[in-house]
Amino acid sequence: MSTLPSNPSDFPSADPLTDEAAQELLLALRRKEGNWIAWGQACQRLHKAGYSPQRIFEETGFEPSQQNQITVAAQVYQSIANQVATDVLARFDRTGSDLLYEFRILSQAQRCDAAAIAVEKGIDSEGARDIAKALKEFGWLSNPPKDFTEHPSDAITYYYWKLARQQSDLQTRSRLIAQALRFASSDSARRQVEALLTDFTVSRIRSAPRLPFYRLESAEEQPRVIPVAGKLPLATADLKAVPVVDEHGAFKIVQFSGVGAWTALPSWQVVRNAEDPVMVMTDSNQLAPDASEATEEVLVMIDRAQRQWNDESYFAVDQSGQLEIRWFEEAPDLPLLGQVVLVLRPKKVLDEDFNKELWQVEE
Repeated sequence: MSTLPSNPSDFPSADPLTDEAAQELLLALRRKEGNWIAWGQACQRLHKAGYSPQRIFEETGFEPSQQNQITVAAQVYQSIANQVATDVLARFDRTGSDLLYEFRILSQAQRCDAAAIAVEKGIDSEGARDIAKALKEFGWLSNPPKDFTEHPSDAITYYYWKLARQQSDLQTRSRLIAQALRFASSDSARRQVEALLTDFTVSRIRSAPRLPFYRLESAEEQPRVIPVAGKLPLATADLKAVPVVDEHGAFKIVQFSGVGAWTALPSWQVVRNAEDPVMVMTDSNQLAPDASEATEEVLVMIDRAQRQWNDESYFAVDQSGQLEIRWFEEAPDLPLLGQVVLVLRPKKVLDEDFNKELWQVEE
């Protein structure tokens, strides 16, 4: 029986797992052998081998949310392992998955900066979330403020400075000013923050626009995709060549053995008007993390023909090779891939079999 290595570089390659190897990983996780980085890599290998988070939880005691955190954090750790100072990396050998997890949204260079600052300042997980948001948002600015340099600490200072200016509550304002001064790297940034100690003007807080949510409401609107074999006269072979349609999920997304997938939408005007629509799937909390509503799977329609920025819409953009959907208060200094024109929620169905009963429909 093997144990999980403490050094992540010694972790075995992600070859297909045999049943015996999977059981060894599960046993090592149950005994908490190695460190959290090795645990995360073990969880990732098990996930890729088809083990569900729930099954891993039942066999090891690692809850699904914990599995997600350490798996993602271990990937972040590996991405900075050869890029940061030894003492910075050593800080995360035994603990710190909660910090590195927050840095998942950053580029590799930003992750290195964030990790170094977190170690230097003794940041907790809440502070790490602020650091990640600050660095990411500063990177989006098309015209960075001249008094705040491109040093990552100044980017964080700018984030807290901007929040402080929006606060009328003096206690909250003072706390944010203190945070800004804690990170200030340049004299010019420090002067901007110190000016808030005597200038109590409150900047207007602008709320993000509402996302264009729609929801399927009736059984007749439930989408269904049917393949077309062609037009008669038609050879029997052509009919047989049509792939079997296999619908998945609340949106009846269709996949088959070839390349492609489809979904059907009602002919709402917003759907008809889209010139070059593409659908992507996501969870609603990825679009609006602070929303109080329960998280659900949604379909997002992006019209790739609409690439002109406006402050009332969300847009798809590229971030280090990953597709992201964001709202920009000001025109960003990067190309827009398309505008979000519809966010589709699934129909709420209490009894899936109810609509299948013919007598129920007739009544």
